[in-house]
Amino acid sequence: MAKILVVDDSDTQLYSLRKILESAGHEVITAADGEEGVEKAGSDTPDLILMDVVMPGLNGFQATRKIRRNPATKGIPVIFVTTKDQETDRIWGMRQGAAAYITKPVDKQTLLSAINETLETST
Repeated sequence: MAKILVVDDSDTQLYSLRKILESAGHEVITAADGEEGVEKAGSDTPDLILMDVVMPGLNGFQATRKIRRNPATKGIPVIFVTTKDQETDRIWGMRQGAAAYITKPVDKQTLLSAINETLETST
């Protein structure tokens, strides 16, 4: 299965997403904010990143732009997992280079389907 980096400032969300991903056989790495997410994307080379948008400091959109601009990490697919559910947010997220955009609360099957589709198309 895949090595997935989960970037979210909520311990509850990190726990919840970790449980879903590990139950599906994925290896999980976590980061508590956008800056740490950018660092771990470079150091841990995940197969995929689940990125929250609303975080202190570097938000998910900014972190994704940094990941996309770095030659070492630009190929790592990003799926936004966020409470921001407006169509403009979704469009902006996709313009940042996201492979998918999922709103919270997360439906387990929707999330796993998006992950599987993204991993299939990125390999």
